[in-house]
Amino acid sequence: MANKTRFQIAKKDIITFFEQQAQSVFRERELGQILASQRTGWRLASGTRVQDFIKLMLGATPLRQVELQASARAQPLYCWGDVSAYEVAQHLLPRAYLSHYSALYLHDLTEQLPKQIFINQEQSAKPVAELPALSQAELDAAFARPVRLSQAQVAYGEYTVVQLHGKYTNRLGVTEQTHFAAGRVTLTSLERTLLDVTVRPEYAGGVYQVGQAYQRAAGRVSVNRLLGLLAKLQYRYPYHQAVGFYMARAGNYKSAQLNLVRKLSAELNFYLTHELYEPAFDAEWRVFYPAGF
Repeated sequence: MANKTRFQIAKKDIITFFEQQAQSVFRERELGQILASQRTGWRLASGTRVQDFIKLMLGATPLRQVELQASARAQPLYCWGDVSAYEVAQHLLPRAYLSHYSALYLHDLTEQLPKQIFINQEQSAKPVAELPALSQAELDAAFARPVRLSQAQVAYGEYTVVQLHGKYTNRLGVTEQTHFAAGRVTLTSLERTLLDVTVRPEYAGGVYQVGQAYQRAAGRVSVNRLLGLLAKLQYRYPYHQAVGFYMARAGNYKSAQLNLVRKLSAELNFYLTHELYEPAFDAEWRVFYPAGF
């Protein structure tokens, strides 16, 4: 009872504190850290456990709990007030950020309203292995196989949250923005998003949606920055050929922008996506693509 009374005395200060935070979705561990750092100022009893604190918060403040099922374990999240599904989703995994189709939407690169939310939690850093030069036969075999897609999906309201575990990039090209519908979110930049959906069009509605994204991005994208990111990502496959193909097909890029991509060598035939059946071939970019694209 004494602890509840102390909480009631501190309630106004607690609410003010949370309303001033940029973050609006919290894990239990994060709420515990806040309790530890603010306990003295709020004059809460030293024995107050985080579970007790959360229970008091749920009953007397705008804090609410949402539960998502992930990796067969319940993952409780705590939201301060009304929070978008995008904000909730990106906190499902530690240090995750929004990517692919979700980033396309948030950058206004699609007219669609995707019901899937893509979050990426990068793998840990691994030593870079020395590989032999890529051969045409190896590339052909790789793109003849079905692409491997994430099966880690979680339902949240009307959305499905797709959990990706991409290669370690040290969050290269990841930024923050405030979106009118999504709130304060962490996501891939416009250039990084275009690269990600070029590599995995299946996570962006397919190659036609990717083509439209390049067209909508023409007036805003920095091709220099995009190619700089691509070089740092060190992909084994020649994705710059797909980038050039999409830019050329968009029809609204300047010759100088296209020439930046043309400077990169195109030594092998490449594929826009996996398992293409009777594809067409673009001789300039040496890219196989769906007939009728």
